[in-house]
Amino acid sequence: MAEESLKSSPLLPTFARAELSFERGEGAWLVTDRGERYLDFGSGIAVNALGHCHPHLVEALTDQAKKLWHVSNLYQIPNGRDLAQRLVDNTFADHVFFTNSGAEALECAIKMARKYHHANGQPERYRIITFEGAFHGRTLATIAAGGQKKYLEGFGPKVEGFDQVPFGDHEALKAAIGPETGAILIEPIQGEGGVRPVPPQCLRGLRELCDEHGLLLIFDEVQTGVGRTGKLFAHQKYGVTPDIMAIAKGIGGGFPMGACLSTAEAGKGMTAGVHGTTFGGNPLAMAVGNAVLDVILEPGFLDKVERTALLMKQRLAELCDRHPTVIEGVRGEGLLIGLKCVVPNTDLAAAARKEHLLSVPAGDNVLRLLPPLIIGEAEVAAALASLDRAASALEAAAMKGAAE
Repeated sequence: MAEESLKSSPLLPTFARAELSFERGEGAWLVTDRGERYLDFGSGIAVNALGHCHPHLVEALTDQAKKLWHVSNLYQIPNGRDLAQRLVDNTFADHVFFTNSGAEALECAIKMARKYHHANGQPERYRIITFEGAFHGRTLATIAAGGQKKYLEGFGPKVEGFDQVPFGDHEALKAAIGPETGAILIEPIQGEGGVRPVPPQCLRGLRELCDEHGLLLIFDEVQTGVGRTGKLFAHQKYGVTPDIMAIAKGIGGGFPMGACLSTAEAGKGMTAGVHGTTFGGNPLAMAVGNAVLDVILEPGFLDKVERTALLMKQRLAELCDRHPTVIEGVRGEGLLIGLKCVVPNTDLAAAARKEHLLSVPAGDNVLRLLPPLIIGEAEVAAALASLDRAASALEAAAMKGAAE
């Protein structure tokens, strides 16, 4: 049946979709068209930061939808200006450019870094150092930035200007800096790459290198941002400030939205007409983005995320001890959590799905748990019970296979 539906689908077959279809959601739960409830610890790949149908987001979107949807950036968009000011007030940034996605935010960041050096009379400084295992999007420039062969193959010559170095190899990084180097681009925690945090001292070392060589430091916080790690942005945990930052996912709470944030100095080359967007910053997106910040910035909200994350990691460590042939470790920050698997991560994801728990596989044989930031002890307990049953089922299947 699954193969038949795939063959007959009018959708381009670029996703291996699970045979699940959801018709409604509430909080951390999704309900299928058959009435089955699933605990959503994938959050649309870290997008639904406040869960499904959060009443404040629903109200903001419906109120705005009754007034105005789209006017283009040829005119003033007051709620966009308000959202930009709030992001500036709560970050290092002086300026914000709104986009529709993380990949577009990264494209803006890449162009901004190149334009900065051009404005300084050094157009040859266009190259950007990135790191093996990174994921920055699916456009031609961002797959080149990520450098992963599986995403590059078949799409012609790789876009020029990106130099990958091994993750965590500081000497290789220093050796890669040359006269054409203009910036360093990094995720504070590699998400798709396997929930691999960059050690705080390494992030501080990157800032020092950039300052020493006149480079711009770009953080990709598309997955780590907007409260996911227990701080508004992950780099704020370590006291390291970028020059440019790309965000998306959680800032829209489920509505397609991203942004590129920068200091005034880093963005000085981005003058009228050099970059643009048709849909970016539209009134609908801005209304939802403001509503997301209303909740995330509420006193005590991020403290609760950190407490919930600590509880969840403690329970997951106990799960590892009970099932060492299935899971070997826990990694990540806040509610961006990775389970380093012994079995194939897709096997654990499938077993958890049978127990009505949704998760997201990542690189390095890691299974990501990306629950909505609104979860509490009840959802943590339900998720751990599902994972416990899933791991037990895998162990039983392995024992049966060995016996046969």
